[in-house]
Amino acid sequence: MFTEVIRLKLLPVLALAAVLAAPAAQAAQTARPVVTAAGAWSRPAVAGTTGVGYMTLTNHGWEPETVVSISSPLASRVEIHASSMTGGVMSMERRDAVAVPAHGQLVFGPGAYHVMLIGLKSTLKPGDKAPATLTFASGAHLRVGFIVSAGAGPPAGMAAGMGAKSR
Repeated sequence: MFTEVIRLKLLPVLALAAVLAAPAAQAAQTARPVVTAAGAWSRPAVAGTTGVGYMTLTNHGWEPETVVSISSPLASRVEIHASSMTGGVMSMERRDAVAVPAHGQLVFGPGAYHVMLIGLKSTLKPGDKAPATLTFASGAHLRVGFIVSAGAGPPAGMAAGMGAKSR
Protein backbone atom coordinates (compact mmCIF):
# COMPACT_ATOMS: atom_id res chain seq x y z
CA MET A 1 0.00 0.00 0.00
CA PHE A 2 2.74 2.43 1.00
CA THR A 3 4.75 1.76 -2.21
CA GLU A 4 1.56 2.17 -4.24
CA VAL A 5 1.04 5.67 -2.76
CA ILE A 6 4.67 6.66 -3.52
CA ARG A 7 4.38 5.32 -7.04
CA LEU A 8 1.16 7.28 -7.63
CA LYS A 9 2.75 10.50 -6.34
CA LEU A 10 6.01 9.96 -8.25
CA LEU A 11 4.38 9.16 -11.58
CA PRO A 12 3.05 12.72 -12.22
CA VAL A 13 6.44 14.19 -11.29
CA LEU A 14 8.24 11.92 -13.77
CA ALA A 15 5.68 12.70 -16.48
CA LEU A 16 6.14 16.44 -15.92
CA ALA A 17 9.94 16.06 -16.09
CA ALA A 18 9.64 14.23 -19.42
CA VAL A 19 7.35 16.92 -20.85
CA LEU A 20 9.73 19.69 -19.78
CA ALA A 21 12.83 17.87 -21.08
CA ALA A 22 11.45 17.27 -24.59
CA PRO A 23 11.57 20.93 -25.76
CA ALA A 24 15.07 21.32 -24.32
CA ALA A 25 16.30 18.28 -26.23
CA GLN A 26 14.64 19.52 -29.42
CA ALA A 27 16.16 22.99 -28.96
CA ALA A 28 19.62 21.46 -28.57
CA GLN A 29 19.17 19.65 -31.89
CA THR A 30 17.92 22.74 -33.77
CA ALA A 31 20.09 25.42 -32.13
CA ARG A 32 22.31 27.47 -34.40
CA PRO A 33 25.92 26.33 -34.64
CA VAL A 34 28.21 27.45 -31.84
CA VAL A 35 30.98 28.28 -34.36
CA THR A 36 30.29 30.17 -37.57
CA ALA A 37 32.55 31.01 -40.52
CA ALA A 38 32.69 34.32 -42.37
CA GLY A 39 34.71 35.69 -45.28
CA ALA A 40 35.76 32.26 -46.58
CA TRP A 41 37.89 32.73 -49.71
CA SER A 42 40.61 31.06 -51.73
CA ARG A 43 43.08 31.87 -54.49
CA PRO A 44 43.02 30.41 -58.00
CA ALA A 45 44.97 27.14 -58.29
CA VAL A 46 45.56 24.49 -60.97
CA ALA A 47 44.39 20.87 -60.58
CA GLY A 48 47.12 18.66 -59.12
CA THR A 49 48.64 21.52 -57.11
CA THR A 50 47.85 22.94 -53.68
CA GLY A 51 45.12 25.46 -52.96
CA VAL A 52 44.56 27.57 -49.88
CA GLY A 53 41.58 28.60 -47.78
CA TYR A 54 41.08 31.61 -45.53
CA MET A 55 38.19 32.53 -43.21
CA THR A 56 37.32 33.89 -39.81
CA LEU A 57 35.79 31.48 -37.30
CA THR A 58 33.68 32.97 -34.51
CA ASN A 59 32.78 30.97 -31.41
CA HIS A 60 29.47 32.13 -29.94
CA GLY A 61 29.64 29.56 -27.12
CA TRP A 62 30.84 29.57 -23.54
CA GLU A 63 33.56 26.95 -24.11
CA PRO A 64 36.50 26.86 -26.56
CA GLU A 65 35.84 24.77 -29.68
CA THR A 66 38.73 22.89 -31.30
CA VAL A 67 38.95 22.19 -35.02
CA VAL A 68 40.44 18.69 -35.27
CA SER A 69 40.14 18.09 -39.02
CA ILE A 70 39.01 19.59 -42.30
CA SER A 71 37.99 17.70 -45.43
CA SER A 72 37.06 18.70 -48.98
CA PRO A 73 35.86 16.64 -51.92
CA LEU A 74 38.11 18.81 -54.14
CA ALA A 75 41.39 17.80 -52.45
CA SER A 76 43.22 14.53 -51.79
CA ARG A 77 43.87 15.79 -48.27
CA VAL A 78 43.38 18.96 -46.24
CA GLU A 79 45.71 20.28 -43.55
CA ILE A 80 45.76 23.23 -41.17
CA HIS A 81 49.00 25.22 -41.28
CA ALA A 82 50.37 28.17 -39.33
CA SER A 83 52.75 30.66 -40.93
CA SER A 84 55.36 32.53 -38.93
CA MET A 85 58.22 34.89 -39.63
CA THR A 86 61.53 34.21 -37.86
CA GLY A 87 64.72 36.12 -38.71
CA GLY A 88 63.18 37.41 -41.92
CA VAL A 89 62.30 33.89 -43.11
CA MET A 90 58.66 32.82 -43.53
CA SER A 91 57.90 29.24 -42.54
CA MET A 92 54.83 27.01 -42.27
CA GLU A 93 54.05 24.37 -39.69
CA ARG A 94 51.25 21.80 -39.84
CA ARG A 95 48.81 21.84 -36.92
CA ASP A 96 46.75 18.83 -35.92
CA ALA A 97 44.18 21.03 -34.18
CA VAL A 98 43.42 24.69 -33.50
CA ALA A 99 41.18 26.15 -30.80
CA VAL A 100 38.59 28.87 -31.31
CA PRO A 101 38.35 30.68 -27.95
CA ALA A 102 35.01 31.00 -26.17
CA HIS A 103 33.25 34.17 -27.35
CA GLY A 104 36.26 34.81 -29.58
CA GLN A 105 37.58 34.49 -33.10
CA LEU A 106 40.28 32.58 -34.94
CA VAL A 107 41.45 34.12 -38.20
CA PHE A 108 42.74 32.02 -41.08
CA GLY A 109 44.51 34.49 -43.36
CA PRO A 110 47.69 35.22 -45.30
CA GLY A 111 50.66 35.07 -42.93
CA ALA A 112 48.63 33.28 -40.23
CA TYR A 113 46.65 30.07 -39.94
CA HIS A 114 45.40 28.78 -43.27
CA VAL A 115 43.79 25.72 -44.82
CA MET A 116 45.92 23.78 -47.32
CA LEU A 117 43.93 21.97 -50.04
CA ILE A 118 46.55 19.42 -51.10
CA GLY A 119 46.29 17.51 -54.38
CA LEU A 120 43.48 19.50 -55.96
CA LYS A 121 41.21 17.28 -58.06
CA SER A 122 40.08 20.20 -60.22
CA THR A 123 41.23 23.72 -61.06
CA LEU A 124 39.99 26.53 -58.81
CA LYS A 125 38.91 29.43 -61.05
CA PRO A 126 37.72 32.89 -59.98
CA GLY A 127 34.10 32.71 -58.88
CA ASP A 128 34.22 28.98 -58.04
CA LYS A 129 33.26 27.83 -54.57
CA ALA A 130 35.48 25.20 -52.92
CA PRO A 131 33.47 23.24 -50.32
CA ALA A 132 35.00 22.03 -47.07
CA THR A 133 33.76 20.53 -43.81
CA LEU A 134 35.35 21.39 -40.48
CA THR A 135 35.09 18.79 -37.72
CA PHE A 136 35.34 19.86 -34.08
CA ALA A 137 36.46 17.86 -31.04
CA SER A 138 32.86 18.08 -29.79
CA GLY A 139 31.72 16.11 -32.86
CA ALA A 140 30.08 19.14 -34.45
CA HIS A 141 30.57 19.82 -38.18
CA LEU A 142 30.61 23.11 -40.05
CA ARG A 143 30.32 23.34 -43.84
CA VAL A 144 32.21 26.18 -45.51
CA GLY A 145 32.42 27.32 -49.13
CA PHE A 146 35.68 29.10 -50.02
CA ILE A 147 34.91 31.61 -52.80
CA VAL A 148 37.81 31.75 -55.26
CA SER A 149 39.01 35.32 -55.82
CA ALA A 150 40.33 36.79 -59.05
CA GLY A 151 43.66 37.75 -57.49
CA ALA A 152 45.89 37.64 -54.44
CA GLY A 153 43.31 39.01 -51.98
CA PRO A 154 39.72 38.27 -50.98
CA PRO A 155 36.97 38.84 -53.55
CA ALA A 156 35.68 42.41 -53.82
CA GLY A 157 33.21 43.25 -51.09
CA MET A 158 34.52 40.69 -48.62
CA ALA A 159 35.57 41.87 -45.15
CA ALA A 160 39.21 42.82 -44.66
CA GLY A 161 41.32 42.09 -41.59
CA MET A 162 42.47 38.62 -42.53
CA GLY A 163 46.01 38.91 -41.16
CA ALA A 164 45.92 38.30 -37.40
CA LYS A 165 46.43 34.82 -35.92
CA SER A 166 43.66 35.13 -33.33
CA ARG A 167 41.88 37.68 -31.22
